[in-house]
Amino acid sequence: MQEEYIQRINKVLTFIDDHLDEDLSLQTISNIAFYSPFHIHRLFKAITNETLNSYITRKRIERTALMLIHNKENSITEIARRYGFKNDSTFSRTFKKIYGQSPTEFRKSNIGNFSKIGKVNSKNGKENFITEEYLRNIINLKYWIKMNANIEIIDMPIMNLAYVTQIGVNGIDKAFERILKWAIPKGILEKNDTHVCRVFHDSFKVTDADKVRMSIGIRSSHPLTVDHEISLTSLEKGKHIVGHFIIEPAEFETSWNSLFIWMNENGFKKADQYPFEIYHNNFNVHPEKKFIVDLCIPIE
Repeated sequence: MQEEYIQRINKVLTFIDDHLDEDLSLQTISNIAFYSPFHIHRLFKAITNETLNSYITRKRIERTALMLIHNKENSITEIARRYGFKNDSTFSRTFKKIYGQSPTEFRKSNIGNFSKIGKVNSKNGKENFITEEYLRNIINLKYWIKMNANIEIIDMPIMNLAYVTQIGVNGIDKAFERILKWAIPKGILEKNDTHVCRVFHDSFKVTDADKVRMSIGIRSSHPLTVDHEISLTSLEKGKHIVGHFIIEPAEFETSWNSLFIWMNENGFKKADQYPFEIYHNNFNVHPEKKFIVDLCIPIE
């Protein structure tokens, strides 16, 4: 029964992500999960550690934050209306509660597509956002990508993804262990074009590390049959920037930041899909304990 709960909540999480600009009432969500409104409310909180309403509000605010950074052509009011905030004062108050700044201040403090949010404590205990440290490091990031990556633009086909959901960075090792424990006995990883994969459904730029949702899974062009707590979805086909790296665990953040800098410097725009990582080795058996990994950004 626990496994069925997890699969249904995975379905709900995917639905919410795909319909943030539509009606997401409790009744709508309960219909998706095939549970009563009362049951889905309790179950969602037990699995995600957030109430359904709090989760949806947070996701909508985070989506508006990304649009404030990357969609300068849209006014704050237009962005707020798109995600269901019909009252400007309500939107501003909710936004400031999460980010410690008004939407206007937030947009001004993030410069173009190069913005990388740094955080400092504010008087009210929330976090303000600055870009100075990031701007100082742009040259270093450009040098990093030049020295450490081989970059290609690749048209990727649709791929199957068998996955478990991981919320937050704590305990992520156990998520990888669960998917490998499921896949290895089945011989799935022995097939061509099949790799361990991590998909990011949230951006660390606007989502706290303990709330970022990830899918830890097996990406394959072959049909996959799931069971127990493993869910099944697909990664859409499309053009991707693919950075081929050989890096240490501590170098993932720098690699991602540098790849997004490369994307902007070369005139590409991220598509409305999720970035992901494809692993090509077990770093534990690498002589230098390094990952052979592809970082993939979907682009328009």
